[in-house]
Amino acid sequence: MGKAQKYVLLGDATYPLQDWILKPYQEDDNLTQRQLQFNYRLKRAHSVIENAFLRLKARWQILLKCDDCSLELLPTLVLACCILHNVCEAHDNPFNEEWLEGAEPSELPRPCQPAPAAMEDGRAEQVRELMCQYFETCGEG
Repeated sequence: MGKAQKYVLLGDATYPLQDWILKPYQEDDNLTQRQLQFNYRLKRAHSVIENAFLRLKARWQILLKCDDCSLELLPTLVLACCILHNVCEAHDNPFNEEWLEGAEPSELPRPCQPAPAAMEDGRAEQVRELMCQYFETCGEG
């Protein structure tokens, strides 16, 4: 698209739009086909991420009990689990679907109301628009 972009996190509608948090356009009757396609692709990507974290927590169930670990240790613990997962995959240690039974999505409270407009970053709309244009030009995927 001719403009270098930094990495972004994917959020849902409850997060404020920031230049580092990509969220869908607000669902209403005024969305263009391009914006609807953007929302669809963002939701697809978000579901892939949720599934990946579910599988990671299922394989390494210590991640289900992170409330008894210090916040300073948590990033190292998650990274170690990711590395061990990759080692298991490289050595053909398959994922056991039965592990998923113990790793259902957590019932942690999530915000149910969108973030106030005052928290949104005006520059972030340009980032979202660039991504929207990119999705439109890169075809189905």
